[in-house]
Amino acid sequence: MTDAQKEQVRYLRCEGLGYGAIATRLGISENTVKSFCRRNNLTGVASKEPVVVCRNCGRPLPQYPKRKQRKFCSEACRRAWWKMHPELIHKAAFYPATCAHCGQEFQSYGNRKRKYCSHACYIAARFQKD
Repeated sequence: MTDAQKEQVRYLRCEGLGYGAIATRLGISENTVKSFCRRNNLTGVASKEPVVVCRNCGRPLPQYPKRKQRKFCSEACRRAWWKMHPELIHKAAFYPATCAHCGQEFQSYGNRKRKYCSHACYIAARFQKD
């Protein structure tokens, strides 16, 4: 079972679908869906109220009213998920640049005016005694 299928099983199970319906939609064995749900505590009668789970580890996430919906249970899970899914990163936000201190070419994410490739180069350029 792929990671995408695992996410879909979690989502569909939280939406209230049964094992057979999920297996039919995803084109996998019903027993595969059942065993995955048992291993990840998705058994029992699914509630109509959707339970949001962490995209990386599958733990249920508490949601708070008047706040943005959480997608990850921790910063570590968020980083791990994005590391596993680099194809989903918005590539238009990367800008090529050359470090003003060492001359190394680097890519800046989200900041086209960035001058240094690292904090160490910034410190060396800013506080270097000539």
